[in-house]
Amino acid sequence: MTAHGRGEQALLSPLNEHGHEAVAAAPNTLTGEGLAEVLKGASVVIDVSNSPSFEDEAVMDFFRTSTTNLMKAESEAGVAHHVALSVVGTERLQDSGYFRAKQAQEELIKASGIPYSIVHATQFFEFMKAIAAAATEGDTVRLAPVKIQPVASDDVAATVGRTAVGDPVNGVVEVAGPDAFQLDQLIGKGLAAEKDPRTVVADVHAPYIGAELKESTLLPAPGAHIGGTRFTDWLSRQQ
Repeated sequence: MTAHGRGEQALLSPLNEHGHEAVAAAPNTLTGEGLAEVLKGASVVIDVSNSPSFEDEAVMDFFRTSTTNLMKAESEAGVAHHVALSVVGTERLQDSGYFRAKQAQEELIKASGIPYSIVHATQFFEFMKAIAAAATEGDTVRLAPVKIQPVASDDVAATVGRTAVGDPVNGVVEVAGPDAFQLDQLIGKGLAAEKDPRTVVADVHAPYIGAELKESTLLPAPGAHIGGTRFTDWLSRQQ
C-alpha cells in the first residue's frame, strides 16, 4: 500500500499498526519521474496530494497532469485499488477554479479503469484559519451564513484508511464531523478563542474559494461517516 501527498503519515501509522505494509511516497507526479519504482508491488494507492497553487490555470494543470500520470503508472503496475481524497460539495462548487480542477481529477479517476474509492470530506477543523484569511478584507471577515459540518483531520485519516483496506466502492464515500454550524458563526468562534479582533460579517454573496454558496452546498448527504471529534473539544485543545 502506497500513500502519496501531504498528511500521509497520519494515514500510515494506524495502517501499519494493524498489520498492513504501508509506505509514504513522494514521486514527481507532474513529470512521472519515480512513479514506476514507487508503485512496484503496490496493491493500493492513496492519493492525498494537493496543488501548491489555487490559481485557476495552475490548479487545473496540477490535478490533470498528476492524476493522468499517476493513473497510467498504476495501470502499468497492476494496482488494484486507487483511493483519492476530495471534498464534499465538489460537484456543486463548479464556479470555483479549484473545484473544477478537483472535479477533473475525479473524472480522470473514474475513467481510468482502475477500481477506485473517492473519499469526500467536509472542511477540516485545521483549515478554519485559512478560510478566515481568504475571506478577510481589512479587519472584516465576510462569510456566507450557510451550514457547514467540519471534521477533524484525524477522523478523515481514519475513514481514508478504512476505505483503503476495504473493497473498492467505485464511487464516493463521505465523511463529516458530528456537528453542523453556520459558517460565519463557526469562524467567529475560532477567532474569539484566539482573541482575534477581526469582525465576522454574514454576507450571502461572500465567495467561498471563488464560488457562492447555497444553504446545503457544504453539507454531506445522509449516510456519511461521522467522525467522533467535536469542534469545541478540538478547539479547547488548541489553546
